[in-house]
Amino acid sequence: MKTIRTCLAAVFTLVSVSALTAFAADIRIAMVTDVGGVNDQSFNQSAWEGLKRAEKDFGIKVAYKESKQDADYAPNMETLTDAGYDLIWGIGFLMGDAIKNTAEINPDQKYAIIDFAYGPETPKNVTCAVFQEEEPSFLVGYIAGKMTKTGKVGFVGGIKFPLIEKFEYGYMAGVKLANPGAEVMSQYAESFTDAAKGKAIANNMYQQGADIVFHASGGVGDGVIEAAKEKGKWAIGVDKDQNFLAPDNVLTSAMKRVDNAIYDIGKRLIEGQFAGGETVVYNLKNEGVGIAPTSSKHVPAEILAEVDGLIAKIKAGELVVPATKEAFDTF
Repeated sequence: MKTIRTCLAAVFTLVSVSALTAFAADIRIAMVTDVGGVNDQSFNQSAWEGLKRAEKDFGIKVAYKESKQDADYAPNMETLTDAGYDLIWGIGFLMGDAIKNTAEINPDQKYAIIDFAYGPETPKNVTCAVFQEEEPSFLVGYIAGKMTKTGKVGFVGGIKFPLIEKFEYGYMAGVKLANPGAEVMSQYAESFTDAAKGKAIANNMYQQGADIVFHASGGVGDGVIEAAKEKGKWAIGVDKDQNFLAPDNVLTSAMKRVDNAIYDIGKRLIEGQFAGGETVVYNLKNEGVGIAPTSSKHVPAEILAEVDGLIAKIKAGELVVPATKEAFDTF
């Protein structure tokens, strides 16, 4: 009976995808990257992978415009708007103003943004996708707390902003739960692209005794991972599974499934269920975040079993991960 149900589910899935594909041939979705670019091996690349997956599954047409500097956001939005795409994405909170301004000028055009929520001021033609980044950060922090041999670990942030602080405080809470006596060093690069600065910060942390450093810093993290590789230490990646960047030195990664969000909202558009004026939250419950599948390469099975237990508690609401300093202080 189980086999029959499984086969039927597969058939229904194929029928569903086939039906969507028939309606999707003329749909065009594009995205504007932030300054990290589409091949940043992190945030923007994950977004593009989500669009490409939607293209493969549904037959839609996809495109992107890269931003080299902040001043490119609005012009890139205008270019794609003029080109008549059905949905235009802004990848990252730095595009908050550009999306809102463009959406208000073009009320008949649909837009979406990653990592920014306008609350009651959300334009009716904009969908916001946000993540509970503190949840996967908590899990990798727990792993770091369990696996540190020096009792010192590090956190490197990009630009200091509430969004990135969610990574920081989630990570610190995970370390605290696993190893209350461990020290967490934190420093911000005030950049998402300066890999040299990331490497310098990480090297300094390693020199001070840290043996594991987690980054939430975009391209800055390339330098963090390079430092770990050169020093023979551990780094923890972010957004994507970054183990491929240094297979022997990336312990795990706090995955933020931007690709799943892009795919999900694209599917909603195809189905005629685009949620304009709303904010969609992605977390552990809906597979919007998680830890890297390669974690089992270096993290002992017993620790991963403990992490699974924490995931179950978070999903059940029995454990609420702090996302701010105030919440962390009372954790």
